[in-house]
Amino acid sequence: MGTDNLSPENVASIKQKLTSLGFQGELDDSAESKDIYSHDASMFELVPKLVVSPRDVHDISTLVGVVSANKTTMPGLSMTARSAGTDMSGGAISESIVVDFKKYFTRIGEITETTANAQPGVFYRDFEAATLKHKALMPSYPASRDLCTIGGMVNNNAGGEKSLEYGKTQRFIPSLKVVFADGVERVVKPLNRTQLNAKMAQKDFEGYVYRELFRLIEDHYDQIKQARPNVSKNSTGYNLWDVWDRVTGVFDLTQLICGAQGTLGFVTDINFRLVAHREHSGLLVLFMKDIDKLGEVINVVLKHQPATFESFDDATLLLSIKFMPYFLKMLGLAKFIKLLIGLIPDGFQLIRGIPKLVLMVEFNGDSADEVRQKIRALHKELGIKRTYYEINGFEEDDIELKSEKFWIMRRQSFQLLRSKVKDKHTAPFIDDLVVNPPYLVEFLPQLRAIIKKYKLFATIAGHMGDGNFHIIPLMKLEDQTERAKLLPAMKEVDELVLKYHGSLSGEHNDGLVRGPWLTQMYGPEIVGLFKTTKHIMDPQNIFNPHKKADADWDYSFSHIRDHF
Repeated sequence: MGTDNLSPENVASIKQKLTSLGFQGELDDSAESKDIYSHDASMFELVPKLVVSPRDVHDISTLVGVVSANKTTMPGLSMTARSAGTDMSGGAISESIVVDFKKYFTRIGEITETTANAQPGVFYRDFEAATLKHKALMPSYPASRDLCTIGGMVNNNAGGEKSLEYGKTQRFIPSLKVVFADGVERVVKPLNRTQLNAKMAQKDFEGYVYRELFRLIEDHYDQIKQARPNVSKNSTGYNLWDVWDRVTGVFDLTQLICGAQGTLGFVTDINFRLVAHREHSGLLVLFMKDIDKLGEVINVVLKHQPATFESFDDATLLLSIKFMPYFLKMLGLAKFIKLLIGLIPDGFQLIRGIPKLVLMVEFNGDSADEVRQKIRALHKELGIKRTYYEINGFEEDDIELKSEKFWIMRRQSFQLLRSKVKDKHTAPFIDDLVVNPPYLVEFLPQLRAIIKKYKLFATIAGHMGDGNFHIIPLMKLEDQTERAKLLPAMKEVDELVLKYHGSLSGEHNDGLVRGPWLTQMYGPEIVGLFKTTKHIMDPQNIFNPHKKADADWDYSFSHIRDHF
């Protein structure tokens, strides 16, 4: 049912034109590659006609130029950026050309204690290893930190366990290099009014973009500012409310590119702002056998200003225990033995009953004593029996032995679901909702009722301090009865989230799965502004169509996987 299919003759023509213009990268239309790139971490399947691995910016500019020049005669021609393919919303797949940044855009540039430069195909795990040598950190990494690239983090405006303290990726981008729709790479950074006026006076495509975006935002300034979701984190829509500020006089296009899922241009180079890595941290773990007092606990915890406040449910815990051998392969023998030893005291806790929810509260500090005092203060105020806490950061061996076991379960839960539950498959369609913590005591029971109503087996993990939950149902999507649950269940969950003034996505973005619901969240006028923004920056719709404000549920639904 796809509308973007290109004929083999079209594909051959594009390959020939790229080669004749000196394209140095790889052009692959083999069946094996097309199959590999037809999936990301979502429940969708889009089979590309061509996989392109550009070697440098010249290749990318050449590609954009060829696609633009042939768009009229080949309406289905488009480009979708991809790195690690960990996107859960279907944002990294396409029926046309997939552009793989992971193969060659892997340079890590200059790093200092406060800044770092790298290309989008760099894995975050490698980037972090390099920044830690300078005792610095880019703190907005997601749970997929060992699998994702920094390009995906920028394009999704990633957040994670440290977002409670530091915020999301958009706060850490002083500048980007972006290839615009005319094929020209440009530096995008915050501009003062004088610099903005100079940009708008240019007679090229860049000048047009700045003029039209400024006019759009200025003409609808109050409406756009009011449309910003009143939540701690949001990855839906386009961040128009963060681009132009009349008070500061700053116009910052990085805030629009970040979180745009590659629908407005190609990010080719990233400058990050870093924070100091704090060596001392401690973790307080709460086993909750029911959630009746969850609202009370959340309020007490947040009052103590933790660095991190995470959670995972009983299904995640049992899954981790069931597939413990998986961790042997992942960690290696030495770390796996430490994990098992560390779990022994928790085994005695679990004998009393599996908790409904495991809460993880982490504090940072400049010294071990400071961390100890923070944890003891919270523990004392909570005063909950059968609660225990562990303090880490004092001896190197203690760090992995104590708190790391919980972080492993929390961070690896989705990967466990994807790889180890063979009779069902992950269906991330209600996976990233945000509801402000004061509403959670009312919201969570209603959410669980919907999950129960549709008989969904789902794990719930998330960022408790932000009210951001990842709900990953396991379903047999090849079964039409199961597939029929998607639309009504999503509708009920989305309506519940919006009833409590939340966001449909805090981290994972819109893509194919939530793009069709933007009108429900923002209303037709704001979505109209999103569509105009897309048209200004991408007038031919060559960048990642059918995602975000260009998404349509009939198209998305017709591309849900029917085989695994």
